[in-house]
Amino acid sequence: MLVKVYGAAVQGVDATIVTIEVNTSKGIKFFLVGLPDTAVKESYERIRAALLNTGYKIARNQITVNMAPADIRKEGSAYDLPIAIGILAAGEEITNDKLSRYLIMGELGLDGNLMPIKGALPIAIKARELGYEGFILPNQNAREAAVVNNLNVYGVDNIVQVVRFLNGEDTLEPTIVNTREEFFAHQNQFEFDFADVKGQENVKRAFEVAAAGSHNIILIGPPGSGKSMMAKRLPSILPPLSLSESLETTKIHSVAGRLGKDASLVAIRPFRSPHHTISSVALVGGGTNPQPGEISLAHNGVLFCDELPEFNRSVLEMLRQPLEDRHITIARAKYSIDYPANFMMVASMNPCPCGYYNHPTKACVCSPSQVHKYLNKISGPLLDRIDIQVEIVPVPFDELTKNTSSESSANIRERVIKARHIQALRFAEEPGIHCNAQMTPRLLQKYAQPDERGKIMLQNAMERLNLSARAYDRILKVARTIADLDNSELVQPTHIAEAISYRSLDRESWGG
Repeated sequence: MLVKVYGAAVQGVDATIVTIEVNTSKGIKFFLVGLPDTAVKESYERIRAALLNTGYKIARNQITVNMAPADIRKEGSAYDLPIAIGILAAGEEITNDKLSRYLIMGELGLDGNLMPIKGALPIAIKARELGYEGFILPNQNAREAAVVNNLNVYGVDNIVQVVRFLNGEDTLEPTIVNTREEFFAHQNQFEFDFADVKGQENVKRAFEVAAAGSHNIILIGPPGSGKSMMAKRLPSILPPLSLSESLETTKIHSVAGRLGKDASLVAIRPFRSPHHTISSVALVGGGTNPQPGEISLAHNGVLFCDELPEFNRSVLEMLRQPLEDRHITIARAKYSIDYPANFMMVASMNPCPCGYYNHPTKACVCSPSQVHKYLNKISGPLLDRIDIQVEIVPVPFDELTKNTSSESSANIRERVIKARHIQALRFAEEPGIHCNAQMTPRLLQKYAQPDERGKIMLQNAMERLNLSARAYDRILKVARTIADLDNSELVQPTHIAEAISYRSLDRESWGG
């Protein structure tokens, strides 16, 4: 007897339907074909134990399972449940009139209970797209999949519930999630707030400018000056995610298995902070079983690289293309996958090996050559993609002991949202351009040209401070953002002056 059950394979951040064909014939062997990996090949032992422990019998026949299309590699244990249902249906334990209407995925325990799977959201999106009536999956993933409307999502705890439902002996209640209500309810729940930061007004201003224009930023300062503390607060001043951005972000985290139990949409911008020992594959994605890397998990959010010079240089160089193109293509002999990677990069570093160059009270013990060697661990092309470079010094004692509260993230966020709205209107007719950091030379010429006084100031700065030519475009982009924060249509000399002050590492004299 031939039976067909429907599951899905996740490729990149999208799903492809997999037809699981189960055929029984005379014999005693079990065959599994269709390019399964080791985890899928091991499924028969899990399925056999689960069915025996839940009171079901496997027909004493030869069983052949084909997973089509056969040229797509099937990975992971999520095919346990559809294969088990197919075997039971082929043995006439299940009536198969409902099987074509549902997508079924889940990992089986030996007791028949179901365990969570990866990629439930993209699978649910594909199920709705292809007109399936419902999606049956483990209860832990039900809320994640239920954010997809016009699709009945049934969360189940064990295989017995699935069998009874398909046989019409029992009913299952679809999981209902009020997507918009939950999304907007969690948009303003931040663990960190800029109100906790004492002093450092110039650095907070730099973060405001960076957030307003989606500019990459690097902080250079001694240990304990607050670099990491302020970086962790950046998501609290970024504009809220739109529903489409949230869905994109949630899909990536779903594929990577990072959503957690009973999670639904990601409501706040992600903040990823990989350790400096991270490998290139963990950063950009890929691997034997392809997974999104840290740059994709930071999509629509922040990638924080603490102690930037300590990262392996070859790993850092891999950031250059994603920072420019805002996506990453992982191409290998057996697959080619596209992952989105539209993130803000925030980096921090000490100014020298000992960490105390330019410290107001502690003496630096490094020679000028050691300082330069330390800074040169970061390549020029990577530094070229960081618009704002800010030097930070420790907060004086009298600032730390003040009882006055600092400006809250909510107030800063309001100004950032207004500036982003101006940019959204400005670039409405420009496909792929959403903020000032993405401006091309043509758009710079059109929207960010300073007046004569501004041009003279920029020329003087480049000559006197020995700024490199690559700093020119970056200064204009940042100046345009500062003008937007001031609600100014034109880029004024004051905006140029502030933008110039954010180019610390472009000065050839920096570091001695």
